[in-house]
Amino acid sequence: MNLHGQPANVGLHCGGSEYLVAREVVDFYSEALSDDHPLYREFAPPLLYHSECYRFLGQWYLQNLIGNLHGRQEWKMYAPIAVGARVKTRSTIIDRYHKRGRDYVVNETDVVDAASGALLVRGRTHQSFLPERSESDDGFVVDKGSAAKKPPRPPFPTATGEELPAIEKVIDQRRCWMFSGPAANYHNDAEEARKLGFPGIVVQGMMTTCFAAQVMLDRFGMGFLAGGSMDLRLTNVVWVDETLSARARVREEHAEGTRTRVACDVWVEKADGTRVLIGDASALV
Repeated sequence: MNLHGQPANVGLHCGGSEYLVAREVVDFYSEALSDDHPLYREFAPPLLYHSECYRFLGQWYLQNLIGNLHGRQEWKMYAPIAVGARVKTRSTIIDRYHKRGRDYVVNETDVVDAASGALLVRGRTHQSFLPERSESDDGFVVDKGSAAKKPPRPPFPTATGEELPAIEKVIDQRRCWMFSGPAANYHNDAEEARKLGFPGIVVQGMMTTCFAAQVMLDRFGMGFLAGGSMDLRLTNVVWVDETLSARARVREEHAEGTRTRVACDVWVEKADGTRVLIGDASALV
């Protein structure tokens, strides 16, 4: 059941919007993430509408919000989003599954050109929910201690090719507000975070996917804006005031038509080396 008490079935159309890709919106994104790529003079950041799926969360979020977490995010960039263009979005539930004691709902959100209907960007958000409230000894469903005690994962990265230039970000409360505001929620307000079973502000998972995208865009430019992809797993909680580094290393290259696709291992880690995001990304050259 979704937040409205209706079945959150696969195939449910959750909603859609129409936007003008305004210069000031692009500039706000650039300031929020300290990401001022020269291509943004003509095109929007590929993940400008990173949180569009959450505009319709009442349709696809399950009723128990306590301890819900963003588990996986997929992105495909089919064509650049021009500044000044009009775009439309559509949001659909495309999958449901159960994994490691959590229920997952997968929302697919498309961004299309309002005039031609051409697909520009597609995102698939895997959100996980606890079947019932489960607390640690101190009353929190996830805290800094439990988040750090996750079972070890296989070695990552395994790529041995070129290492792309890394970027470093400090995630303060102002950045959280700019990215996840303006309304108070558990991604920008400590009290709202406590209501959902967290000891403090939980940095929105979409932010780390944007950092991974920035690393790829810095290296591949238009080859990422038109033809790029990412499949990312959010592996640990990021808390406000932590410092993150986003990195990537080339894994392989292969022919794709008349061009070459470069596949990379990408990851985002805390100052102590804790990985908060790992996955695959690619671009055309």
